Amino acid sequence: MADYSVKLLAKKPVTHNVNSYTVEKPEGFTYTPGQATDFSILKDELATEKRPFTFTSLPSDDTLEFTIKSYTDHDGVTNALTKVQPGDSFEISDAWGAIEYEGEGVFLAGGAGITPFIAIFRDLYAQGRISNNQLFFSNRTTADIILKEELERMLGDGFFNLISGELAKDYFHGRIDKDFLLKHITNFDQPFYVCGPDAFTEAILEALQGLGAKADTLVFEK
Repeated sequence: MADYSVKLLAKKPVTHNVNSYTVEKPEGFTYTPGQATDFSILKDELATEKRPFTFTSLPSDDTLEFTIKSYTDHDGVTNALTKVQPGDSFEISDAWGAIEYEGEGVFLAGGAGITPFIAIFRDLYAQGRISNNQLFFSNRTTADIILKEELERMLGDGFFNLISGELAKDYFHGRIDKDFLLKHITNFDQPFYVCGPDAFTEAILEALQGLGAKADTLVFEK
């Protein structure tokens, strides 16, 4: 895999702990919506600290965008990203990843696990192909919902939010589990796209298979 040095062009807040980062796009660089890259900050000891981040821009865009949640409770890469400024340099690898669109289905995201789906939805929306795709998005609080307005605009009635850490009017309360899936999904013979923390992904995949979803219909990062 090749590596590329790119400069940060812009940083803007998305939520209280999520920012979008617009960076240069290397000439000829390609990726499929849903794919990721190995990313590092080219600064001191951080240069060797590579992390996987998903592209949230469209492949046709002139720049690359990442939408990244920062964890400021420890001194890691995402915390360091809160301090970067336009002109700073990053290193990215060629694109990789198993998550890509395989047809109309149900998307199940936990927290920052929404990021590979953002590019997929943006791509489908630009082509007028959102169709009957559904997104169930699980977060701790309403303030944690990433790109809520844009997802509402793209998905319309196909966008559902679950909030586990507070009681919020007009939102499902709780988590995505087997009982929730059984209550809200009738067809388990369709693609299911799953992304979130490891425990979230494992639990959802197990629940889906227990409800009859076939292994070859489950799209997730292996």
